[in-house]
Amino acid sequence: MSHTEVKLKIPFGNKLLDAVCLVPNKSLAYGIILTHGASGDMNLPHLMSLSSHLATHGFFCLRFTCKGLNIVHRIKAYKAVLNYLKTSGEYKLAGVFLGGRSMGSRAAASVMCHIEPEDGNDFVRGLICISYPLHHPKQQQKLRDEDLFRLKDPVLFVSGSADEMCEKNLLEKVAQKMKAPNKIHWIEKANHSMAVKGRSTNDVFKEINTQILFWIQEITGMDKK
Repeated sequence: MSHTEVKLKIPFGNKLLDAVCLVPNKSLAYGIILTHGASGDMNLPHLMSLSSHLATHGFFCLRFTCKGLNIVHRIKAYKAVLNYLKTSGEYKLAGVFLGGRSMGSRAAASVMCHIEPEDGNDFVRGLICISYPLHHPKQQQKLRDEDLFRLKDPVLFVSGSADEMCEKNLLEKVAQKMKAPNKIHWIEKANHSMAVKGRSTNDVFKEINTQILFWIQEITGMDKK
């Protein structure tokens, strides 16, 4: 399915956030918001590849840049993007999925667990965490799991089985304790950057993109019943 690329400036305090939307050329139903980790920006090759894959399959996709290592700042920026889409007269979406890579997925999780019922709870449908940073390297005793336990909507984790910031058995234990329905897809031998020795980057992207699309289709398919 073809789609159109639209560049946006989203108001955030007295600043503007750079964003790019891929808009499928059909009536819109669901959207996905994506953002980058501690480094890089919205034009990370994987975010571009994932956006394109989702838009080709009919999902509106917005990716945005918010630099800086201050998680509170990143959360506020994510909220501004979500509110922009929720109130947009141009893109009337039935619901959105919040997604991000590494620190971006932490920001998305925090935004999602602080949504008040009066915010119109059914607009946000789920959370996509790519390389969720569960702990600092070698600091497995300090887990960033509080927000995950507060979530109620479906969550998909896509993590490398050799991720130095997300030990496999620790994420599995957290996932078992979560109230939210969740699924983990492990990328075998991938590190935090999703690099796998002996596999091309595009091959890894393809596996991740396929899993994310399949999960979103499963969740949104439920709405048709």
